Amino acid sequence: MRPGLLAALWAALALAVSACGGDAESAKRPAGPRAVLITTTTVEPRALEIYEQVVGSLENVMDPKISAEVAGRVTRVLGFTGKKVKRGELLAEIDAQDFEIQSRGDAAETKRLQALLANQERVVERQQKLVAQGFISQNALDEALAQRTVLREQLSAARARAESTGRSLGKTKVMAPIDGEIETQVVAPGDYVKVGDPLFALVGMQRLRAHLLFPESAGNRIRPGLKVALESPAAPGRVIETRIDEIKPTVNAGNRALDAIVRFEADDRGFRGGGSVNARVVIDVKRDALMVPEQSVVLRPAGKVVYVLNQGRVAQRIVETGLKQDGLQEIVKGLAPGEIIAADGAGFLTDGAAVTVSPARGEKSK
Repeated sequence: MRPGLLAALWAALALAVSACGGDAESAKRPAGPRAVLITTTTVEPRALEIYEQVVGSLENVMDPKISAEVAGRVTRVLGFTGKKVKRGELLAEIDAQDFEIQSRGDAAETKRLQALLANQERVVERQQKLVAQGFISQNALDEALAQRTVLREQLSAARARAESTGRSLGKTKVMAPIDGEIETQVVAPGDYVKVGDPLFALVGMQRLRAHLLFPESAGNRIRPGLKVALESPAAPGRVIETRIDEIKPTVNAGNRALDAIVRFEADDRGFRGGGSVNARVVIDVKRDALMVPEQSVVLRPAGKVVYVLNQGRVAQRIVETGLKQDGLQEIVKGLAPGEIIAADGAGFLTDGAAVTVSPARGEKSK
């Protein structure tokens, strides 16, 4: 037999065996379409917040400018731009030698007057006894009493001068008036400063004010007391909840707007004066709204539908939708609380399709 004819026979035999095996496997397969793998969710009523989103600006409520309260040469600077400080923390020192000398002089003068007054008190006491005994006249006692009064007033004045010097001495140490961050360092060691010269610009990091601008048409919706959720672009996920404190109309060359002012406290570096903030203002709350995942609502020729689970199969249900929010869709009509509907995989379903429910994350398959 020729080699070419033999090869053709072997090929035909292999094809026939393969066809027989394929028919056997096909016979083993179950008839009908395969079940679609889906996840499900239960329709439950919940509170739906109706809100408006707006981008606002931040400003510091407290941003004191620290100036010199006494004149002198700066001997030490501990504060610098960007440094976080606590209230009462030392920022700089001004030469205090002149005030220390004055303080010692005031102390000495106070002691001198105290000694003179003590002696005059004894003189008055003796003269009062002599007047009572008739040895001296009343005029001599009156003169001693007047001298005592003069010494008392001089002592009070000396103590006031000493207190003033002590205050000036204390002002040579420049302290932080609030908790905050140094925005600008103006002074350097060796600078001579006069009273009122700027030393530092400090900003309070905790107490902030947000300005949220709304169009004038929002005047009937925006009001004080509304709940506000603030989030900074510099700190995604960090949300601060507060409320609108006041509404101020703002008029400028470009537009007429409503300035909703929100005051809050934040110890997060993401919220800084001069920065921006994303705000969600809750206008109203809708009670018992039926919310389902967006992927549960599918567009079909009949309209918007969901698929309700019923004993391993799904039934198509036409629904009316409302608001869409945070990945959820409101169902206004067509569903009842407690019904179980398809979520992931709903787009692959048809009415009456068989389904296999996948367990939710964290759950074990049954």
